[in-house]
Amino acid sequence: MRTILLTPLRLAVGWGISPRLLGFIGITMLVLLRVSIGFHFHSEGSDKLHSGTFDAAPFFANAKGPFAEQFRGLVWDHDGAVRRDPEYTRWWLGDYRDRAAQYYSFGDEENRISGEALDKLLENLDEILVTNEADLQEYELGLTRLEKLRQDKARLGVESLAGQIETVRKENDAKLKPTLVEIDQLWSGFDSTINSLAAPNQRAASPPFRLTKPRTEMIDTSVMNRYVPYFDFIVGWCLILGLFTPVAALAAAGFLASVFLSQFPPGTGPTSSYYQLVECMACLVLAGTGAGRFAGLDFFIHLFIRRSEAVHAQQVREATHDRF
Repeated sequence: MRTILLTPLRLAVGWGISPRLLGFIGITMLVLLRVSIGFHFHSEGSDKLHSGTFDAAPFFANAKGPFAEQFRGLVWDHDGAVRRDPEYTRWWLGDYRDRAAQYYSFGDEENRISGEALDKLLENLDEILVTNEADLQEYELGLTRLEKLRQDKARLGVESLAGQIETVRKENDAKLKPTLVEIDQLWSGFDSTINSLAAPNQRAASPPFRLTKPRTEMIDTSVMNRYVPYFDFIVGWCLILGLFTPVAALAAAGFLASVFLSQFPPGTGPTSSYYQLVECMACLVLAGTGAGRFAGLDFFIHLFIRRSEAVHAQQVREATHDRF
């Protein structure tokens, strides 16, 4: 009778007798949680690596909340200052052309064609800037207007007025976007032209010499786009294997927390960032419990540490005994 009465209660509050000890069920759930999150990160990283098209810029560009400006500042050349500067463009793309010439060992003909391609690109850039001059002027005036609105503390304190600022920002960004899209097409076309000048055997033997984006900040999306896929992939495998689990879980939690903060306050529905917050908390549980010690490679590392500590403690006891 006692067993019949206590069994439902133990199932309701937790099977283990002591809340300080993890039972078999608790350990099993931790392992499943670790592997599930690890597989999620592995899948995300693998997909980004294989597609080669991962770009964090659209996500950060649509950031909202109290940290929105900081996150938008992570977008590479978010105001188009680099791409709209003909002199900087001439220098950066010219340097890229020279490095590509060395990489592929261009001859006189290839150097001539690449030089003409650069001159043509700069002509097209000037034409784009002239064609969109009115929109670009309105964009610059819009930046001034936005700065004045943000300095109005009373406006920021009212939700509806703060929403108007966001509306104005989006409308202002829309004036700049068509120009940047056209310029991006010029850069992409120049990249393709330079690589097409390589001999077929060179293209087959060597990876393409891609045009990289100039760094505008120490950390921006031009850097993130290269490393985030590897970050996801490595964190995923560490969690799946249970290797250095606290480090991997904390790194994953920090990443997920940044995603949550970039979309704060979160909405509801499928696009809500509450999912990232829940997974972030789950990663903190994995880090706090050292979940890699259960059915993971951390077990062997933990075993080595315990044995080393035991040997050290034994040596201390023997030294103390000899002393007295």
